[in-house]
Amino acid sequence: MTLRLRFAALSDVGRVRRDNQDSGYAGPHLLAVADGVGGAARGDVASTAAIQQLRNLDQGDFGTPDNDAAERLAGAIHLAHSRIADLVADDSELDGTSTTATAVLFDGAMIHVAHVGDSRAYLLRAGELIPLTKDHTFVQSLVDEGRISEDEARVHPHRNLILRAVDGVHEPEPDMSSREVQAGDRLLICSDGCCGVLDDASMAELLAGEPLEHVPGALVGAALHAGSSDNVTVVVGEIVDDEAGENEVPPPVTVGAAGGESRPATSWIARRRRTDEDETDPEVLRYAPRPPRRFLALRRIMLLVIVLALIAAAGVGGYEWTQSRYYVGVSAGKIAIYRGVNWQLPLVDLDHVESVSNMPAASLGQNDQAQLNDGIPMTSLAAAQSKVRALIQRACAQNKPAKPVKPAPPKTKARSRATGSATPSPSPSATTSPTSTLPPECGAA
Repeated sequence: MTLRLRFAALSDVGRVRRDNQDSGYAGPHLLAVADGVGGAARGDVASTAAIQQLRNLDQGDFGTPDNDAAERLAGAIHLAHSRIADLVADDSELDGTSTTATAVLFDGAMIHVAHVGDSRAYLLRAGELIPLTKDHTFVQSLVDEGRISEDEARVHPHRNLILRAVDGVHEPEPDMSSREVQAGDRLLICSDGCCGVLDDASMAELLAGEPLEHVPGALVGAALHAGSSDNVTVVVGEIVDDEAGENEVPPPVTVGAAGGESRPATSWIARRRRTDEDETDPEVLRYAPRPPRRFLALRRIMLLVIVLALIAAAGVGGYEWTQSRYYVGVSAGKIAIYRGVNWQLPLVDLDHVESVSNMPAASLGQNDQAQLNDGIPMTSLAAAQSKVRALIQRACAQNKPAKPVKPAPPKTKARSRATGSATPSPSPSATTSPTSTLPPECGAA
């Protein structure tokens, strides 16, 4: 059995958007959709770059060790990432642009799927619509956790918040998978402008009930009728048995921004336009490459604990630093050495007496006493001890008593003429040293 891929595609700017930032491609071996994100940052440029890299795979030269289809598909996603990075480097106005990328590569027997973002790929077999991808979105994480249903996800206010995209900044991490196909299988790849408003049952019914070439128009029309406010891009394929080679292979189709349809044009679907040109385009807020904000209360408590721990660590470190300092001051009227700093904080003592000398601070001059009262900072205990010795010596010098004056010897009286004997002079009384007024430590000093 020889399997071939028939295909069709359509992209529409939609009822609200001013331009089309979607791009799509359909060929005999490749089906792909890229939904550009960025608003003013030109998401159409990003989606076009992605499709230009992906459509290079539509050659059919698979089956050899050097042409592994899955590896080449993943490589094309990385090439799109590099191309977007180059475009942003050349034009700063493109900073912030990005795109989803969902592609199905057919190698003649199997399909290989690469997926980043919230565009989707489906396989329809025997009336059952089988998802081939899972959205990289905030609301999908809520669905996975059982916090909301699929129906609630379609109307969730943050349903367009993407957690992963091809943006030229963050290395893309595409989800990769492979699956065997058989004749009669139909494939659907679409942007969230379609699958975001239509449920699986509706899409399965339209995908199965219309001729393949009519399916894109039917799905786009149904999405717009259901109230889609986004660009809508649909790419479909059908696996057929072409043993006799009777199926003519049509030329590939490129739609949306990559096909030159980035600006509004007359469409086969009648639209009504929003007239308020000043309204903020929600596309600007769409892409946010960050994890979902789960367990918000717990996160806030953990943040508070971390902040308190940092404050405590800083406090302990600061206290340890103060205990490596010294200063010379006054304790109980005596010159003393303190360990710590002479700062006053409520409920915390930053200093304590290390040692106290016997020298009264009052023995010093007024200038030295003023410095002691303020505390004389020292960098080490040895320096503080040296400073105390210097102050003691200064106090001793200032309080040393004057030397006593030696009395003059008494004059000798003349010999008595009457007796002819000499009158002895009175012996001088013994002199006593004045009482010392030096502080107690001056003797040791």
